[in-house]
Amino acid sequence: MLTKLMIGRARWLLVRVLVGVPQAYGVTFFVLWSQLEKRFVFFPSTELLYTPNNAGLEYEDVRIQTSDGLTLHGWFIPGDPEMVPNTTWLWFHGNGGNNGYRIDELALAHHLTGANLFIFDYRGYGESEGSPSEQGTYLDSRAVIEYLSGRDDVAQDQMVYLGHSLGAAVAVELALTRPPMAMMLVSPFASVRDMASITLPFPPVAWLVRNHYDSLARIRQLNVPLLVLHGDQDETVPLSQGRKLYDAANQPKRFQVLEGAAHNDTYEVGSEQYWGAIEEFLGELQPKDK
Repeated sequence: MLTKLMIGRARWLLVRVLVGVPQAYGVTFFVLWSQLEKRFVFFPSTELLYTPNNAGLEYEDVRIQTSDGLTLHGWFIPGDPEMVPNTTWLWFHGNGGNNGYRIDELALAHHLTGANLFIFDYRGYGESEGSPSEQGTYLDSRAVIEYLSGRDDVAQDQMVYLGHSLGAAVAVELALTRPPMAMMLVSPFASVRDMASITLPFPPVAWLVRNHYDSLARIRQLNVPLLVLHGDQDETVPLSQGRKLYDAANQPKRFQVLEGAAHNDTYEVGSEQYWGAIEEFLGELQPKDK
């Protein structure tokens, strides 16, 4: 009897070991993967090397409170006051750097369009407090739109969302509850999970992704005029990703391939096509003089 009892306990302990070891490794792997995934998605820089002043632009330094108590940093660059209507671009930058990395494009946009420009850093980027996360970026965008809604110099019916790469996903999510006059997405992806299945060779990895940024599911619910711009040499987010998102979107919509452009040089290498498509797209939205 003693022998059988010992054997029974030994079997029970063996089962616990066999089950417990994978569980322990599983928990460890999940924790490590969560940190790895976060670093794969977000590449913030906290040092602001440049401001609009470096490009000779007048601007307001803005601080905004989020609903969960963080302070975000942004810049409001006033446009040409003689422009009618006076459009405001809400600028959602990509996953790397901070506002200061976008000075050259901000200057070009100001010069070529005359629109008001508002760009902000997500939590954990630049001078914005906190640590970046998917849900955090959504809270940030809501705080920013509430701020802009309270400005007398921002026409609410002339708001345009401009989203670059990851910023495109944040713009699409905000548009579900606060639809703009129009939306322009540069080098967007369908979802992080979709990107993971393309860039990572191990199939189950895509299903471990917690940061979804599922623009593909959301864009089907929108009825906002859409312009998608994507470089045909983009090795970071393939052209097929932008096309996939565009195909799922409702009309009216337009897709502009930027010949020779990669991921971060769309406005330079694809300059004529880039700015020309934007000018034509926004021009079509304004009422024609009778």
